[in-house]
Amino acid sequence: MASGTQRGAEAARSPAACYRELSQFPAITSATLGAAAGAWTFRLYTECSRPDLPRRRLLRFSRHYSLQRTGNGGLTVSRAALSAEIHNQLLSQDSPTGQHRAVLRRCPRQGHELLEVWGSSGRSHSVDLTALGKHGEVYTEGPFACLAWSHSETRLLYVAEKSRPQRWVPCPWDVPGAARPVEEVEDEESKEQFVYHEDWGEALSTRSVPVLCALDLEGSSLSVLEGVPEHLSPGQALWSPDDRGVVFVGWWHEPFRLGLSACSNRRSGIFHLDLSSGCCELLSVEHGAAFSPRLSPDGRRLLYLEGGVGGPHRQCLRLRMLTWQTRQTVTVLDVVQEPTGAFAGLYTEVLPLQCWAADSQRAVLGTPQRSRTDLLLVDTEAATVTNLTAGSLEGCWELLTLQWDLVVATCSAPHHPPSLVVAVLPPMGQELPLRWGLVEDAPTVPGVTWKTLMVRPPCSGQSPTVQGTQAFEALLLSPPDSMAPHPLVVCPHAGPHAVFDARWRPGMAALCWLGFAVLLVNYRGSLGFGQASISSLLSQVGEQDVMDTQLAVEQALHSEPLDPHRLALLAGSRGAFIALHLLAREPERYRACALRSPVSNLPALLGTSDIPDWHYTSLGLPYSFKRVPRAEEVATMLLRSPIALAAQVQTPVVLCVGARDRRVSPTQALELYRVLRSRGVPVRLLWYPQGGRALAGVEMEADVFENCARWLLQHMGQP
Repeated sequence: MASGTQRGAEAARSPAACYRELSQFPAITSATLGAAAGAWTFRLYTECSRPDLPRRRLLRFSRHYSLQRTGNGGLTVSRAALSAEIHNQLLSQDSPTGQHRAVLRRCPRQGHELLEVWGSSGRSHSVDLTALGKHGEVYTEGPFACLAWSHSETRLLYVAEKSRPQRWVPCPWDVPGAARPVEEVEDEESKEQFVYHEDWGEALSTRSVPVLCALDLEGSSLSVLEGVPEHLSPGQALWSPDDRGVVFVGWWHEPFRLGLSACSNRRSGIFHLDLSSGCCELLSVEHGAAFSPRLSPDGRRLLYLEGGVGGPHRQCLRLRMLTWQTRQTVTVLDVVQEPTGAFAGLYTEVLPLQCWAADSQRAVLGTPQRSRTDLLLVDTEAATVTNLTAGSLEGCWELLTLQWDLVVATCSAPHHPPSLVVAVLPPMGQELPLRWGLVEDAPTVPGVTWKTLMVRPPCSGQSPTVQGTQAFEALLLSPPDSMAPHPLVVCPHAGPHAVFDARWRPGMAALCWLGFAVLLVNYRGSLGFGQASISSLLSQVGEQDVMDTQLAVEQALHSEPLDPHRLALLAGSRGAFIALHLLAREPERYRACALRSPVSNLPALLGTSDIPDWHYTSLGLPYSFKRVPRAEEVATMLLRSPIALAAQVQTPVVLCVGARDRRVSPTQALELYRVLRSRGVPVRLLWYPQGGRALAGVEMEADVFENCARWLLQHMGQP
């Protein structure tokens, strides 16, 4: 096999070869620990995935390790088995003792969903959920999904779509009298077959009415739990400490559903459903957004996240804790307005399933902290935070599991694919420095370097609502200095309330292999910099975010070996909104532009997007479910829209859109394409019939990267 430097030189000959090489590093998606013989030996099971480009699918496989604790608090690691491919598995979850594993599979022939239980002696249970017909498809991903064992390990809890009556169609060979006459069936059911059923928006278009389902392994019975109020959609369920009830998150869906994906500002609460009485109790505040409940090992404490309803669709969150017996709730970590110390606030939307230490007092979680994602240790009694990974060379740490005080995590950086590491959590007060042991390493990718740039906006000439002292950051990825000055690809992130953390991104590393420097801009409004920074963008979209992005570009050009005459833009969704503004305001500055699912016409999104509330909020306008657009508000939105400035665009643009995008209608790109084409601007539109907003999928992602990279090379020249 060629060396890393040779591979980089060979792969850089074409975007396709470059992407193919760098996308082969596996992502570690989950990990589970199990106790082996003795108190010092553990089994570590991981699941990984990577694109299988020749077969145009995602390859999923498992890895097994043996961990041995040593007397000095260290660990020794050994591979316990060869990797094995995972077939047709939708969900899996180990029981509390690690003696059983529940697996949800899809039968490839009939398409049925099977829930199986496996143990040391093989498969002990197999239930055909589809054949039972008590519910629709099981939720396997997204905010509702769960698969939870009872503490007694005799019952399983999950969420599925509520069953709807299927319209009966008679067959010629049906026995007369065996079914109702077709006239009667049509009279009753034809009235319902075209009734509109709401769903939960982008990435959740098949999720409408979730129900809680419990499988009793001892009695071999399946039941759809009753008692959930009609105005709630349940999800993220787990068993109560005594197994007599169920704790779940309930989202209000009246008077209608708004998009839920990447929107932590939807009204929701933590509920307890008593299975014997059917009583449903609200455990969190009445008017809030509460989610991600996690029960401590001793069953006495319940951690969860809480934010405000409405406003920015992603926010700085509180960490709340409920004492189970007394039902008293306290705030462990509050919202951070402006970070003054090491802790910048909580921004994660999901707590790890296993995040509690064995003492049921400390918890570990990962969250953006400026342009990094770090692991934080939280003392829930003292309400203190210790950053376990601050200052590490890796810029992104993600917790996979914490069991028996063994911390399993992944770490990566823009030049380093994810590695699997493990550590023993020391006693309280002795956590730093945490001694990480390497389980599975990934090589550093040659030809890519990175740094963090601090950008401070000027204080003069700004709106009184904009705090000029709020600094922000940008990540600069660069090819080798021998190739300087580098052409620069500028990337404002989507969201807009999201963040570019310093993680591994194969597409960005591939651009460096092609000779480009890449600037990932975390403009004000990004996550990880405090709630005040997030709020500062409200009513300033199209102004502050555009100014910040250009300010980051100017600073990078001033301080780094970059070519100011070869600049390009690469962005998606709300990031594409910023990019289009830059093209219109500086038509001769950027030589090429590649956009995915671009936002170009704000008022047109009011009737087509699954989050119409955001388009009011982003401009500082109030929103309610009864909202009707006013002429002056529509005019304000249009004036802030890039489509109003499209006549000034001269830069060649390639557009990539998914026909099934529920958040940013593909008609946005189509309208923009027609305007640019009619004015003679070089423009190309790539239309993906099965694509959503993220344009996710092995074949689709590879095609989008190759087309965008070729467009940049064509219009900027070979670096």
